[in-house]
Amino acid sequence: MSIHIVLVEPEIPPNTGNIARSCAATGSVLHLVKPLGFSIDDKSLKRAGLDYWPFVKLEVHESLEEFFEIYGEAVTNKSMYFATTKGGRLYTDVEFKDGDMILFGRETAGLPKELIEKNKDHTLRIPMIGDVRLRSLNLSNSVNIILFEALRQIGFPKLE
Repeated sequence: MSIHIVLVEPEIPPNTGNIARSCAATGSVLHLVKPLGFSIDDKSLKRAGLDYWPFVKLEVHESLEEFFEIYGEAVTNKSMYFATTKGGRLYTDVEFKDGDMILFGRETAGLPKELIEKNKDHTLRIPMIGDVRLRSLNLSNSVNIILFEALRQIGFPKLE
């Protein structure tokens, strides 16, 4: 098992490439939910991921609906978390387990509002000051902050 990072409709190739590198380095699974703002063959995506792509455990989903058909509805899945600036809890207040899934939204819009509303009890956020919180941190930075906290909590499995 491992942590699952789910990018819902990512738009910026270098962000996804950087996240892919982190997933490869930690043995985490990367899920890309279409539509994507780029081609998976995009040169800048591959450049950002460098030569890590062969080591990425990658799953591509045609839609968010398809993702939930495979992994279950979020409200019944206690191991699914939704990262949003509107999150109810800090990411450090969550007790992560091996196999947990953390969903992140598009760089320009975040996760769909109805998804956040439906899953309020499973939302989490990174603390930020004032008006900066209204926008958010860079997607790849946000993923790494939360991913490494989850990995720390489960004892950095298989990592040296």
